[in-house]
Amino acid sequence: MIVYLVAAYRFRQLSRMYQRQEPEIVEGFNGEDYLAGAHLLQSFVYADEFTETVLLKKCGSFMLDSGAYTFMQNTKKGSVDWDSYIERYADFVRRNRIQKYLELDIDSVVGYDTVKRYRDRLESLVGWQSIPVWHTGRGQRDFEDCAKRYPYVAIGGLVGTGDSEYARKYWKFFPWFIKTAHDNGAKIHALGFTSMDGIRRYHFDSVDSSGWTAGNRYGHLFQFDGQTIKTTRAPEGYRLASSKATAVRNFREWIKFQRWAETHL
Repeated sequence: MIVYLVAAYRFRQLSRMYQRQEPEIVEGFNGEDYLAGAHLLQSFVYADEFTETVLLKKCGSFMLDSGAYTFMQNTKKGSVDWDSYIERYADFVRRNRIQKYLELDIDSVVGYDTVKRYRDRLESLVGWQSIPVWHTGRGQRDFEDCAKRYPYVAIGGLVGTGDSEYARKYWKFFPWFIKTAHDNGAKIHALGFTSMDGIRRYHFDSVDSSGWTAGNRYGHLFQFDGQTIKTTRAPEGYRLASSKATAVRNFREWIKFQRWAETHL
């Protein structure tokens, strides 16, 4: 299983720390080589020169999300020019030869019929297929159809976040999605599926997580113990001495887990 790490701003922060040769750099953190072989997922909304000149050249595997929801939230209501957005998205994908890029899964905003038109337009501009993102409103038959026509499919919405009760009530459906995809020769990605228990139980081909950044937000230290990520929380009333050192350490531990998962899950 490939575990894609998410959060472009953190990748950029780590790179800048090295370039400034800050004292928080820990042993083994050798410049942008920390990205060598790493599997990364980024939103197109945050794609920039750093993405093209560093991330895409250094990482092991890259998946690009359309960023459509983020773009829409940052744009005045009614002023979204989706045709222009699709053209810019397609140009970035084509220019950088990104093989794994997600469609604009904005069903709840424009309706699925329009999403399919956008998908066709996007793929015609790029020159190769996107990754369709299934949502509950599309129905079972649509997922089966996409699994037959696409080499990679994704599910969103069902996944929820983490190990919450809300998320777990949908887990019972995962085996059907995985089996349907695999029976049709397709790989399947679970968007935002970060549960350590869940990724052991269900054999997705890939998942993505921004969980590695939680250490900086909440003062946690992560450690890969050879099979999973363990979390150590700072005692109440205390703070970690350096958020930058924490970022470096936590990233390295998640990379260890990522490499283990690739061969064991």
